[in-house]
Amino acid sequence: MSNKLIELGWSAHFMMQLSDDELQTLPVARITQVHRTQMIAICDEGEISLSVPGHGSTGNYAVGDWVVYDAHFQVTRLLDRLTLVERRAAGEDVRAQLIAANLDVLFITTSCNKDFNIARLERYLAVAQQAGIQPVVLLTKADLVENTRDFEMQVQQVDPLLPVIALDTRDRFQIMPLFDWWKAGQTAALVGSSGVGKSTILNSLSGSEARTAGIREDDAKGRHTTTARCLYPIGEGRWLMDTPGMRALRLYDVADGVSAVFQDLVDLAEDCRFSDCSHETEPGCAIQAAIEAGDLDAARLKRWKKLEREEQYNSETVAQSRSRAKNFTKMVRRVQNESRLINGKT
Repeated sequence: MSNKLIELGWSAHFMMQLSDDELQTLPVARITQVHRTQMIAICDEGEISLSVPGHGSTGNYAVGDWVVYDAHFQVTRLLDRLTLVERRAAGEDVRAQLIAANLDVLFITTSCNKDFNIARLERYLAVAQQAGIQPVVLLTKADLVENTRDFEMQVQQVDPLLPVIALDTRDRFQIMPLFDWWKAGQTAALVGSSGVGKSTILNSLSGSEARTAGIREDDAKGRHTTTARCLYPIGEGRWLMDTPGMRALRLYDVADGVSAVFQDLVDLAEDCRFSDCSHETEPGCAIQAAIEAGDLDAARLKRWKKLEREEQYNSETVAQSRSRAKNFTKMVRRVQNESRLINGKT
């Protein structure tokens, strides 16, 4: 394979998936944009437009995916991913919305203002941990506060080893050290709420001109933000993905990631007297003992239990979801029938 593909992130992991015929006759490309009816990708020859076969959906592909395509620029096969970031899509259907594929680093971006939220940070960390991606927390708008230490300490209470970088996104000299977190052939992504400075960081690193503006003082959000995921070349073989601000990150199939983020509570729970301890009022609860001793914040337990419940609910299979809805309908009908019988007798 060419140096261009290697700089795009091509590796032995993808090469080994190709058959002898594919190696000889079909080219590969990496997807940089996903639209409703087509996808933009980069191959050896440069940028191309790809379609999906038959009645397939572009929703089955993510920015960062590697695909094999034919002479008609139609995708013939999606190659297995190294990593995947996804969330549960909006609505009642149990399905995943793909965010990004084959990432090496996840820059979780939040700002030193009203946007800062530990519960949301833990959600992003659970996703990164589940996918096996290196998380790095970026505390933007550091110039708006006298001292960022308070914010840094709150982040490191979640994980003392978690990299945390406070910066003023308008200062290019503070942005440049981010290059140290990934190397040629690797891909990083910027995630976070709208208006926290993701596009400004992208502009500084890539020289592109993403549409940005100042902060509204009433809600601390940017006026203009990214509206679609896109993969950008950063230089020296690095790639960076900017993502739209996500109002909600609904967890999907990240049970191990949640456990990793709350490993301290998982370890404590092993010392509870009862294996099915709910960590509320049971005697011999090691977690409640830690809270009473002042070694654990009760709010952290509450956030853990909330994410565990949400992850379990959101990660149900379609069959389970339909079964639950069907059982609920049966229950309603039974109650209605019983009510009619009672009313009939009276």
